[in-house]
Amino acid sequence: MADLTVEGYWEGIVNSALCKLFVLSALHESPMHGYALIQKIASMTDGFCVPTEGGLYPVLKEFECCGCATVSSETVEGRTRKVYALTEKGREALRSGLDAWEKAIPHLVRALRRSGK
Repeated sequence: MADLTVEGYWEGIVNSALCKLFVLSALHESPMHGYALIQKIASMTDGFCVPTEGGLYPVLKEFECCGCATVSSETVEGRTRKVYALTEKGREALRSGLDAWEKAIPHLVRALRRSGK
């Protein structure tokens, strides 16, 4: 059973909720392979969110299936990597996600600060 009194539990909840948005944001900058995405997201969030491969690749597969990202193969130093690129639909998804979070955050903070005092 999870210990809801531990800050790490809540950080995990926040990370999983924001993971898709972080992936879209990173891919908006440039196409990347999975490991580079993990590094980019960790850098973007100052280490707050560091996706695992087990969490990242299902998100990338979902984006590919829904048309938000394309995937191609690239060989680097004899290794074949899947490189993901954002589509126009993916850029629209990023804008929609940012709009939703920008609307939610002030309400979230205000409501929770009141109840947490």
